[in-house]
Amino acid sequence: MFVLSPKQIAEADKITIKNLNISSDELMEHAATLCFQWLHKRLQGQNIKIHVFCGIGNNGGDGLVIARHLHNHGYNVSCYVVNFSHKRSDEFLTNYHRLKEMGEWPTVISLEKEFPEVNFEDIVIDAIFGNGLNRPPTGFTKKLIQYINSTKVFTLAIDTPSGLFSNSSSPDKEAILKAGHILSFQCPKLAFLLPENKKFVNTWEIIDIGLDQEFIKSLNAKVHFTLKQDVSPLYKHRTKWSHKGTYGHTLIIGGSFGKIGATLLASKAALKAGSGLVTAYIPKCGYPILQTAIPEVMVEVDDDTFLNYFNYKTHASVIGIGMGMGTVEKTALGFEKFIKENKLPLVIDADGINLLAKNKDLLSFLPKDTVLTPHPKELERLLGTWENDFDKLEKAKRFASKYHLVLVLKDAHTAIVYKNQLFFNSTGNPALATAGSGDVLTGIITGFIAQGYTAKDAAILGVYLHGKTADIAIREMGHETFIASNILDFLPDAFLDLLTEDDESTNEDTEDTDTSSK
Repeated sequence: MFVLSPKQIAEADKITIKNLNISSDELMEHAATLCFQWLHKRLQGQNIKIHVFCGIGNNGGDGLVIARHLHNHGYNVSCYVVNFSHKRSDEFLTNYHRLKEMGEWPTVISLEKEFPEVNFEDIVIDAIFGNGLNRPPTGFTKKLIQYINSTKVFTLAIDTPSGLFSNSSSPDKEAILKAGHILSFQCPKLAFLLPENKKFVNTWEIIDIGLDQEFIKSLNAKVHFTLKQDVSPLYKHRTKWSHKGTYGHTLIIGGSFGKIGATLLASKAALKAGSGLVTAYIPKCGYPILQTAIPEVMVEVDDDTFLNYFNYKTHASVIGIGMGMGTVEKTALGFEKFIKENKLPLVIDADGINLLAKNKDLLSFLPKDTVLTPHPKELERLLGTWENDFDKLEKAKRFASKYHLVLVLKDAHTAIVYKNQLFFNSTGNPALATAGSGDVLTGIITGFIAQGYTAKDAAILGVYLHGKTADIAIREMGHETFIASNILDFLPDAFLDLLTEDDESTNEDTEDTDTSSK
């Protein structure tokens, strides 16, 4: 699924109106009616006070349509026009007059003293500002948003929370409505996927309003939100006439005294992801642990308690390196020698990233399409600080392009950065915020590359399945009890789900909680 900019959405609106030979008012009626139907299905006529706050543009027009349907179905509804400008869109005026013709006159709010009483048990529908906002709300409009936020009332935002910029960082965080739920037209907004907006974006879902899909595809959008239907075609089906050598040999390099578990998790994950062979290269102190815990994994050893020589003998297809490795001087020197001499595909995690950040000259030695899997702090060590999450993404894209890398930016919506494109993941939940889950992810991605997946596809598929394990697991366990090894327990279920055809909707609920892989 594409994540479109406000300009692209506006273009899609125009093309749809033209191709369907309908008016913009008819498209608005259709979209807003779908929002009403969503609400009506859940309320079923309950006697709850509903406040509909409408701006004077097209988002306000959506709110007026919703208010009209609510009135027609007997709901206890009050409609307000937030009069922050003398300009009105044509669609707003059309629907304003339709409501008046029913005998329902919206209350016009022009001053702070005209704010209505809103109680905690009420519902607020936010249709003040829409997707194209480019200036933060000011004056009494900002105070109205702050007033609604202060009531802690459940707020349903239409398309986007008022005051939130869709495609850039919102300059005034005090002027953004905190939405309880968002009904977003046609596609998610980039702002929904970034942690800086977590206070304003709780849950959201997509309302498919029927915009022209062929035109949307022609836009070649650079930002994607990867759903099951996007990921399934990446999966490589196995053939009857295959053997372990068909599916590659993964080498996992990492571990140090007290942190052998990181390499164990990554090695087992590579196996469970389907790598035909897996070898772990670790300090000697971890030898009995690996041989006992995972008999399917071959083991080579280095120095006693940390990595020093990096003189493995395995003929591998791909190498995953860094987890639990440490950054002591001898390890750093050995790692530098390894990077300068290595020609195999790489997936670099944890201390491997930290060592690259300390010696950025090594970045030029990385093979093309090397995968880096930093969590936010590791990313900051690579890129330096950023002003906001949008700036972070721009810096990440420039960095990935400069060094021809695939970046996996671990967060609540993990983003894969590849050739100026962003692929945001749709799976996962707070259960993944646990020690070792990042080691498992590295092993999964490395295991996919061993089987012949491109680095980009391995990252997208690996991140999706990694998150899906947690989505499946919480059906029978709490977030707190889920640990990294459970990812491996539920990986078979995630694979089976990927291969199962269903009627998956494009509607997607997401939680405002950090699910970073630690």
